[in-house]
Amino acid sequence: MLFGKLLPRDGNFFELFNQHADRIVEAARAFSLLVANYGDPLLRDKYNQDVDNAERAADRITQEVSRAVHKTFITPIDREQIHSLINTMDDVADLIQDSAETMALYDVRHMTDEITRLTDLSVRCCERVRDAIKLLDRIADSATADAALKTCEEIDKLESDADRVMRSAMSKLFREEPDVREVIKLKAIYELLETITDKCEDVANLIEGIILENS
Repeated sequence: MLFGKLLPRDGNFFELFNQHADRIVEAARAFSLLVANYGDPLLRDKYNQDVDNAERAADRITQEVSRAVHKTFITPIDREQIHSLINTMDDVADLIQDSAETMALYDVRHMTDEITRLTDLSVRCCERVRDAIKLLDRIADSATADAALKTCEEIDKLESDADRVMRSAMSKLFREEPDVREVIKLKAIYELLETITDKCEDVANLIEGIILENS
């Protein structure tokens, strides 16, 4: 019994998940400000840097979680669930950074209404991911588990909305844009932004699995 008490337990995983989710929302909101102020080079650089800072902070938390898994004897949820959840969350942060970098790399000159709408949906998805993550440490309570599942359903709906916006954006792009270079640029941006919501849905699916197995 003493041996068990001396072994590391829990590893503060839920707090690390919360910190990572906060960094995702920071990156998403910074990207939204980047899109809103894209015409101002100084603000564009500032918000680009904010996205990078949030993504790097998220990476550090992901690494900390990986170290904690190896050091912790008894984890609050299955180790594979911990790995899958934190890595999928980190994919969200990476995709936000990729979107900002692709805009700079492709020298996108102006924002379209579709970019703005997809960005807004991405931010809302990231915020709902954060909300669901913050409930994970209390899913033994049935009301909390139900609230988390409802939040996951909202993420699914936002992803479906983003998918519809992207299909409409692609149709409009190929019908109305005569410049092939612009088609290539905007197609890449639309796909990246929609993939952010896809990855948020993946996080939601993992959360649902954790709830069903552990509540």
